Amino acid sequence: MALGDSLIIKSGWHRSSLFCLRLHPSPPPLTLNAPLVDIRGLTFGYGKGRPILDGVTLSIARGQVTAIMGASGGGKTTLLRLIGGQVRAQVGEVRLAAPLNRPDREPEDVGRMDLTQLYEARRRMGMLFQFGALFTDLSVFDNVAFPLREHTNLPESLVRDIVLMKLHAVGLRGARDLMPSEISGGMARRVALARAIALDPELVMYDEPFAGLDPISLGTAARLIRRLNDTMGLTSIVVSHDLDETFQIADRVIVLAHGKVAADGTPDEVRHSSDELVSQFVSARPDGPVKFHYPATDVAVDFGPPGAQSAAGTSGATGGAPR
Repeated sequence: MALGDSLIIKSGWHRSSLFCLRLHPSPPPLTLNAPLVDIRGLTFGYGKGRPILDGVTLSIARGQVTAIMGASGGGKTTLLRLIGGQVRAQVGEVRLAAPLNRPDREPEDVGRMDLTQLYEARRRMGMLFQFGALFTDLSVFDNVAFPLREHTNLPESLVRDIVLMKLHAVGLRGARDLMPSEISGGMARRVALARAIALDPELVMYDEPFAGLDPISLGTAARLIRRLNDTMGLTSIVVSHDLDETFQIADRVIVLAHGKVAADGTPDEVRHSSDELVSQFVSARPDGPVKFHYPATDVAVDFGPPGAQSAAGTSGATGGAPR
């Protein structure tokens, strides 16, 4: 690998000292809001039950932080799996745009890629799993070095420099020799972020990056996502339930509900949505379109006297089976 144009070191983000090593020539200017991921009429479900995602159409614009939000079980993590090719859509397409250095290529459907094409596409992606998912028997340094050693033939001296720069970018260059058991949950999440950007991806996907973090770690993680996205020219997809931090860093928010896109707009537009379900979600109301009580038979069936139970059982139930 020739040095020179192939290695570009960017430094500085406002008043901070953020160093990011890029492994590719500087890309051409981004086309404003051009989609990196274009999802069309996507339907997917596990097994033979009701589809988790039903006819979903949305796009992920290049260079932006897009938040995917919604109630638990709404298909947010499944959407990341579909983009990464872990599962394939039963109906519809997940189209990934060509690399910026290959403008002659057409977008490709991830679900139709063979194994070689899929591995090539995944090298353009970084993934921050829930709770970090670090290799517990590898040091912080070796965790970040893992994708470089797995997917490149770079000399170890260059791997070292890249790893230390990525760790410096997340504030943990001094923790390189520690083991995952010796660092906090917030630090583990930052190590995982350094690993996710080790191959200089175009797209980084974050699955619940704020879950279980204290307020300081949460704020640090949120600022890092926004900072790295802007400094490295990334495209970021953030799946999260944390409204305040996510709304602060996102350019766009997509809310999924009942297998559909319930809202799609800026954080301010979503916050002031007139849709009842979206309003319930952003205001954290316990009852609304998403009911507090799971469907069940009449209360008298479980708690009333024997005669009332019999009468209630024949007069109708509110739906579902007693628990």
